[in-house]
Amino acid sequence: MPKDHGIGASPKRREDVRFLTGKGQYTDDINLHGQTYVHFLRSDVAHGIIKSVDTSAAENMPGVVRIFTGADFEGVGGLPCGWQITDRHGQPMQEPGHPVLARGKVRHVGDPIAAIIAETKEQARDAAEAIELDIEELPAVVDMVSALAPDAPKVHDELTSNLCYDWGFVEENKAAVDEAFEKAAHVTTLELINNRLVANPMEPRVAVGDYNQANDESTLYTTSQNPHVIRLLMGAFVLGIPEHKLRVVAPDVGGGFGTKIFHYAEEAFVTFASRQIRRPVKWTSTRSEAFMSDAHGRDHKTKIELALDADNNFMAIRTDTYANMGAYLSTFAPSVPTWLHGTLMAGNYKTPLIYVNVKAVFTNTVPVDAYRGAGRPEATFQLERLVDKAARELGVDPIALRRQNFITQFPYATPVAVEYDTGDYIATMDRMEEIMDLSGFEARRKASEAKGKWRGLGVNCYIEACGIAPSNLVGQLGARAGLYDAATVRVNATGSISVMVGAHSHGQGHETTFPQVIAEMIGIDESQVDIVHGDSSKIPFGMGTYGSRSLAVCGSAMVRAAEKVIRKAKKIAAHLLEASEADIELKDGKFSVAGTDKECAWGDVTLAAYVPHNYPLEDIEPGLEETAFYDPSNFTYPSGAYACEVEVDPETGKVTIEKFAAADDFGNVVNPMIVEGQVHGGIAQGIGQALLEAAVYDENGQLQSASYMDYAMPRADDVPFYIVDHSCCTPCTHNPLGVKGCGEAGAIGSPPAVVNAVIDALASGGKNVPHIDMPLTPHRVWKAINQ
Repeated sequence: MPKDHGIGASPKRREDVRFLTGKGQYTDDINLHGQTYVHFLRSDVAHGIIKSVDTSAAENMPGVVRIFTGADFEGVGGLPCGWQITDRHGQPMQEPGHPVLARGKVRHVGDPIAAIIAETKEQARDAAEAIELDIEELPAVVDMVSALAPDAPKVHDELTSNLCYDWGFVEENKAAVDEAFEKAAHVTTLELINNRLVANPMEPRVAVGDYNQANDESTLYTTSQNPHVIRLLMGAFVLGIPEHKLRVVAPDVGGGFGTKIFHYAEEAFVTFASRQIRRPVKWTSTRSEAFMSDAHGRDHKTKIELALDADNNFMAIRTDTYANMGAYLSTFAPSVPTWLHGTLMAGNYKTPLIYVNVKAVFTNTVPVDAYRGAGRPEATFQLERLVDKAARELGVDPIALRRQNFITQFPYATPVAVEYDTGDYIATMDRMEEIMDLSGFEARRKASEAKGKWRGLGVNCYIEACGIAPSNLVGQLGARAGLYDAATVRVNATGSISVMVGAHSHGQGHETTFPQVIAEMIGIDESQVDIVHGDSSKIPFGMGTYGSRSLAVCGSAMVRAAEKVIRKAKKIAAHLLEASEADIELKDGKFSVAGTDKECAWGDVTLAAYVPHNYPLEDIEPGLEETAFYDPSNFTYPSGAYACEVEVDPETGKVTIEKFAAADDFGNVVNPMIVEGQVHGGIAQGIGQALLEAAVYDENGQLQSASYMDYAMPRADDVPFYIVDHSCCTPCTHNPLGVKGCGEAGAIGSPPAVVNAVIDALASGGKNVPHIDMPLTPHRVWKAINQ
């Protein structure tokens, strides 16, 4: 029978009570005494020289408190980049400045030029319209390949070109890879695009800056996935505020998907401006503003090749990618198409030789950074589309070709510098075939044909590296921060527990799952455990939540802290029970002496810790609170096999997803219901990328898809009922819980499954179409059919 509590159980999410009843507190719910409002005047041209900004008329308008321009930020640091990439020639990447407010030039539509602070939002917006701008418009560069032409307009005049870096990995493999292609019996080549996406979490970004003159302390309330990282970057590198004088609070956050990891100009501005005007300053993004100020995702152009021998064994993979950085380097942008992408090009396969080249390019577009999966969806899409195309060219079954080349021995060191500790790709493929009922596919195809529709089946496999680690390794690879996490377990006198964690919960269910772990370790009810997160003044320094790292990294820190607490509690119990510490056991919330009936309750021991009458203080200090930091020794490697069935209407090109199955290996699972929900959400986002979503710029750098009128988000009738399974389990070997990440898997595994299914459907209708770039809109599919 399913468990009803502890690890492996599925209690309802406790945080949902406040969310569903409207009792959550989001940043926009925070309103402070004397609060002002800021409106950002943003550039409506993609590239231009700022000749003048005349604010004189606006300054005298009703309610205006103060207007800031780039000139007010002379001597203030720019937004820092958190990762430096060294190129294939040993040179550091080109790293331009990123001002809080534009100075000298604007570089993308939405670049903030001036900030108007007023008593109301409306007054700030009205004053913005009275500001007179003189901008000399320059030619914009949007296309990545064109941006590298010798005569291309330079996004940053101080740089030698628009090339941020030219990265090769693994560089010493290149000659051997090229030789393998010369000797190959068959070579499959594919050129494709990973389309640019806008994350669009339900809650737009919000920032409130509050300066307290009494103690010279600044507080930033913000929609962030990692408050401590924002405090570090903004305090140390932008505003020069000592960390003990800067508090960052991220309350309830309505989704992030990566786009709320980064430090943004608006956060720095409200903190800076509040210190200047001595009043709170609040900014709430509009949805239209979010489209041109939130970091975008993906946007790669790739040529990928696969070399096979005469027996269809994979010999080598070679890729060349252009990755769009946008106009500035966002916080973790350089790492996404390199270390989070190139290291995953082995996929699930024992390909002996791999070479990855990435050219990162500056363009006059919104900066691009991590979005759900961050580099791993891009790698998986390239690889799994390539394998499918190879199977079609060779005339072999795509599942059989994958099975033939699966890694089967673990641990396995890939040629792209990572070592998979565990996995069973045959088991996940077997499970996928079973839950998808592949044996009945041909009957379903015939039923579709009877309706005049073409039915297709697409499969793919994925592996993800998540729980980014370890700090010393990623530091050598260019990370400018550690990637550990921390937790403090504070036991109260009556036995209840507060756990302060560095991870931030914005949909992951930490308030439910983390107590399950602590409660199981001690044997108490989960209701006795409370999770505290999101406030840098209350929690230990942690690196936040992204990259499916919360449970694997922060959860491991929590386990280590709890183990320290239990060890100390056993010492106290030994004194209370007049026994040897080595004989003390903890089970079901009770301490007992092994081999006897002597016992005492958890609450008796915790009370004794704070009322120390029964043990010598020279041996054990009072209190029961411990902190632990955890820096993982390796990534975790969840994996899976996905399948999608689609119907294509040959008359219109419309694609309908009829069936979707996901078989994942997430290691040990703490809460199956939450894991299933995470996979559901990821698949929906992957379907959105595959069929609907695209951020589109015209040749002048104008964002053509800047609202929901033009950017197609998936709706309920765009997605099917999913079949989700995570019964395949190979526990992670290097964290105490044996867990792997699950939050990004659906977004990684679904796009190639959908596209492969559409290509298969067209083949069933007699149309040999090698590839269609995402999103596979009805127009694109109809065009492919009719060409």
